[in-house]
Amino acid sequence: MATEVKVPTLGESVTEATVGEFLKQPGDAVAADEPIMSLETDKVAVEAPSPVAGVIESFKVEVGDTVEVGAVIAVIAEGAAPAATNGEQAGRAKQEREEGNEKRDNGGNASSDDGSVTMSPAVRRAVIEHGVDPTTIKGSGKDGRLTKEDVVAAAKAKGSDSGASTSTEAPAAAPAPSARGERREERVKMTRMRQTIAKRLKGAQEEAALLTTFNDCDMTAVIEAREAYKEVFAKKHGIKLGFMSFFAKAAALALKDVPAVNAQIDGDEIVYHDYVDLSVAVSAPNGLVVPVVRSIDQMSFAEIELAIADYGKRAKEGSLKMEDMQGGTFTISNGGVFGSLMSTPIINPPQSAVLGLHRIEDRPVAVNGEVVIRPMMYLALSYDHRIIDGREAVTALKIMKEAIEDPMRMLIDL
Repeated sequence: MATEVKVPTLGESVTEATVGEFLKQPGDAVAADEPIMSLETDKVAVEAPSPVAGVIESFKVEVGDTVEVGAVIAVIAEGAAPAATNGEQAGRAKQEREEGNEKRDNGGNASSDDGSVTMSPAVRRAVIEHGVDPTTIKGSGKDGRLTKEDVVAAAKAKGSDSGASTSTEAPAAAPAPSARGERREERVKMTRMRQTIAKRLKGAQEEAALLTTFNDCDMTAVIEAREAYKEVFAKKHGIKLGFMSFFAKAAALALKDVPAVNAQIDGDEIVYHDYVDLSVAVSAPNGLVVPVVRSIDQMSFAEIELAIADYGKRAKEGSLKMEDMQGGTFTISNGGVFGSLMSTPIINPPQSAVLGLHRIEDRPVAVNGEVVIRPMMYLALSYDHRIIDGREAVTALKIMKEAIEDPMRMLIDL
């Protein structure tokens, strides 16, 4: 019995997706609810599962195709594969490899992956470019999948081994040197997520009246608090005490006192929120994503750290859901983890403000008339001047700075 696999519901107001990569190949056995391909939406990558246990007969789409919710993307032969098909599957795999090699020789891209190795388009290009055998490489990605970095590392190791084995041979005539070395170009289609990020950020620049106010913050008190309580905190809650929970609580304190920074424009109205749903910018394989920690003003430090750590882990795995990124009233983006000293972050529409964190570095500052060395961080608050006045933005950032420099303020609501 043949069963059709259809594009699942992708989330509110999301009607289509792009085929990202095949996780299985025709002839592969699959279990019920086992993912067979990934689909990229505007915000996240989702996996399309098989509705039944059986064998994949065929795919009805190609990598890069745009598909709508409910469209047929594959056909599954329901039921376990008979033992007699083992040889047939091996024959198909061999034929696919031969066809793939022929296409590579002709300068094209293989239509299927090598045997049992599942590869994304980017990884497949790297395999073709470096001329390595993907079946000999151990993948470091999710579920042991190959990454581009795995292929590059294998190619370098292969080059080293080849150099060692031929070191006793007579050197071949060296080719004529190029004046500027080898020059290459590669065109890669933007993912749906990257296209959406580009449109949203450009739209924010064009629509909002963006302005950024800066301040610097002495991190001494927070660093001392983390050092004093990190062991007991980790033992009790099973998570490290990080900087983000301090800044999240400091932001919640400021947004309660300056509600315009936590508001948004809707037509000719301003919508004020009596809660703080914090969007936390984290890096994912396909770009920056901003999952939302809801009602962060009501959460403890441990709850905040656990929630953010979970989102970070799921972002790297590609398992975030659409609802994880819906909503949000304010954003914190930490460029400091990449070494940024100062930046002007862009707001995340329809939000009206975003806090940018940066790296901590020892700098000389004046304290009580004396020059001392303190761990300092620049803070940047970008905001929409249509709804937030400069006085409100500066006041909100000053409250955050003071809360970080004196964390007791967050405990007694000052």
